[in-house]
Amino acid sequence: MTADPRGLCVIGAAQHTVRDGAAPEPLASWAQRAREAAAGLGDVLSQLDSIQVVYCQTWPYDDPVARLATELGAAPRHRHYSGIGGTTPQDLVNRTAAAMRRGELDLALICSAEALATMRAAKKRGEKLPWSHRKSTPFPWDPPHESELAHEVVQAWETFPLWDTARRARLGRSLDEDAAEAATVMAAMSVVAAGNPHAWRPRALDAATVGTPTADNRYVGWPYTKHEVAVMDVDMSAALLLATAERADALGVPEDRRLYLTGWAHAQDPDSIAERTDMSRSVGMAVAGRHALAAAGVGLDDIDAFDLYSCFPSSVRLGCDAIGLALDDRRGLTVTGGLPYAGGPASGYLTHVIASTFDRLCTAPGRALVTGVGMHLAEHVAAVWSSTPDSAAVPPEDLQADVDAAQSREPLLTTWSGPGTVRAYTVAHGRDGAPVQGLVVLDTADGRALARVREGELLADAEARELVGQRVDVTTDGRRNEARW
Repeated sequence: MTADPRGLCVIGAAQHTVRDGAAPEPLASWAQRAREAAAGLGDVLSQLDSIQVVYCQTWPYDDPVARLATELGAAPRHRHYSGIGGTTPQDLVNRTAAAMRRGELDLALICSAEALATMRAAKKRGEKLPWSHRKSTPFPWDPPHESELAHEVVQAWETFPLWDTARRARLGRSLDEDAAEAATVMAAMSVVAAGNPHAWRPRALDAATVGTPTADNRYVGWPYTKHEVAVMDVDMSAALLLATAERADALGVPEDRRLYLTGWAHAQDPDSIAERTDMSRSVGMAVAGRHALAAAGVGLDDIDAFDLYSCFPSSVRLGCDAIGLALDDRRGLTVTGGLPYAGGPASGYLTHVIASTFDRLCTAPGRALVTGVGMHLAEHVAAVWSSTPDSAAVPPEDLQADVDAAQSREPLLTTWSGPGTVRAYTVAHGRDGAPVQGLVVLDTADGRALARVREGELLADAEARELVGQRVDVTTDGRRNEARW
């Protein structure tokens, strides 16, 4: 099929992982990956219309995009430094595709890099890294709901288990059955990571190793062990060189070195963790996946490879539920090995996914469906990538009406005192492996409420049986709620 002249394709990709704790500063990694992605294309970097950098959590530069442009000898008219979230790289690609269709851009670069492992090692040694152009800037973070702030609901490892406990209860699974399924799904991803030369932890694990808590594999946010949790302190970088099909033609890029974006969509669930009435599903995932496939004019049977965002088992399982994909689909669920094994470099993971998809589909032509999850399972992106320029339709930019039509919301109360029924829950564990505190989402007479669980015997009870549906008594000090039963 003839490519749309204004359609976006990846014409170069590069990624690199440093495992010795001596990574260069992110600026150097951005520049090096950009040069590698552009290898063989002459002075293409000096011709860039756009440079976009994924937010770097490792090091706060004064003007990251301008510094990178200087390093590359480029003078792009469009410059963008992103916000945070697991959807970010694909969202940047999608916006670039829209700008290319409008005739605003022809050639763009997207880079990401983290050196969090090197940073952590330096702090442990008491050393300050001599990296360049530092300037402290506010973290691009929107404050959560007042109740979430009061209950210190911030860490993803404490929110993502909530979706899985709600899903487990809806399906009527026992705790052991559900844990075994999660471990099996994640272990299969580790096998892919073992064959990925860029993986942070390239070691295949079996389900028993993944799911069994030990001194080295403690629970983090029960029921998740460390082996089931994204590893963010990594040293990883990647770059994508994007062009319109007509610019790729002008550069002499052969068809077998192009990866076409043929369908994409972004949708959003409620920001607050407890607002959606059914916490066992993600409507946003379903809407984004459906529209991305429809825009590409393909169905699930036409997809040859998947990468479902895998920060925790819930994002994978809810993602499969949303698009109708079996957890044991023979095509697999990841091209990289997943965030707990290939590595989860803050907001940059999807840059690596797209780079890996480029390598894979340039070698074995086909199509891939890539998904991303942002914040506390609130933002969702899906994209279809193809080695051939399938006929693509531009999906609607605002899919919120579709999301809202398919789910109802519950008001999240600031405080609550009285009876409640557990809708979802988790237990946070400390570094010594011991349970520290529980978090429960409650149905009450007036709406949803959050509460903490402090008593040791209640935490043990919560991990020993199904707590969803349990009636509890809630007290409040006017700011924070506590549950007992």
